[in-house]
Amino acid sequence: MKAIRYYRYGSPDVLALEDVDPPPVGDDDVLVKVLAASVNPLDVHFMRGTPYLLRAQAGPSRPKSKGLGGDMAGRVEAVGRNVTRFQPGDEVFGGRGIAPVERSAAFAEYASFRQDRMLRKKPANLTFEQAAGVPVAALTAVQALRDKGHVQAGQKVLVNGAAGGVGTFTVQLAKAYGAEVTGVCGTGNVELVRSIGADHVVDYTQEDFTRAGRRYDLMIDMAGNHPLSAIRRVLAPKGVLVGVGGPVKGLWISPVIDLVKMLAYSRVISQRMTPMLARISGDDLDVLREFIEAGKVTPVIGRTYPLSAVPDAIRHLEEGHARGKVVITV
Repeated sequence: MKAIRYYRYGSPDVLALEDVDPPPVGDDDVLVKVLAASVNPLDVHFMRGTPYLLRAQAGPSRPKSKGLGGDMAGRVEAVGRNVTRFQPGDEVFGGRGIAPVERSAAFAEYASFRQDRMLRKKPANLTFEQAAGVPVAALTAVQALRDKGHVQAGQKVLVNGAAGGVGTFTVQLAKAYGAEVTGVCGTGNVELVRSIGADHVVDYTQEDFTRAGRRYDLMIDMAGNHPLSAIRRVLAPKGVLVGVGGPVKGLWISPVIDLVKMLAYSRVISQRMTPMLARISGDDLDVLREFIEAGKVTPVIGRTYPLSAVPDAIRHLEEGHARGKVVITV
């Protein structure tokens, strides 16, 4: 089969399309013919091996997993003898999440998954390309709002980075939870963010939301482009900031420093600041599928690339202004 492989950390130039053996199918495994995959910031981190703390999981000097790609959608090709949830021909979506498991790498023609992990039947109303854009980005959005932000109907929610992969899901899910949503994005994405349900849209090239005098009960921050002292100005007295990703500013301990700062602030002020990383959850894929099939959430696909152009897709994501999800067709 064709698959993207890399043998050292570095830029997208380290990625190559190779002929490799299909992944094995164990007794509890599901072999999927991948029809579409999507690119996440985590793929960039695994490719570059940064921040260096990530290498404790990914490999100290070179990647343990030679495959890349976390999210996919496709059709079940074969199942192990213990598999009861799926059968050949089923249309599925899911992925390996944040674990660098080579046999489950999504930038490939085939991938193998344990049936009890993050694999579910594809929503009937989505294309394979749309479904491939869901897993990590939408899991991040729903867990940020529900588990970290404890979003409630009627709250004022600010989404900073509203036009990106996680941001477009966050806007729609916040509306589905009954919040009044303000999205922050660039000029070219104002209409997009409004079209997916935002009640208010702030063009960051025209206005600094931290100086506008408006306050919010909950802020989901994908951009990470304002200091915490400025963020405090936009939070209500008992408001909550959930930090999701953002630029990695250092190779070693910057992420840890940011975490410590958030926790330190939360101990001495009435506002709460917390970072998050999505956790693997098949149950939450079921939750998302319900939102999607009810028409409350629709993945936004920005650009698509063929499997051979994964390096170009990652370069586009690294530029920092990707619109919605970047999808790979296989």
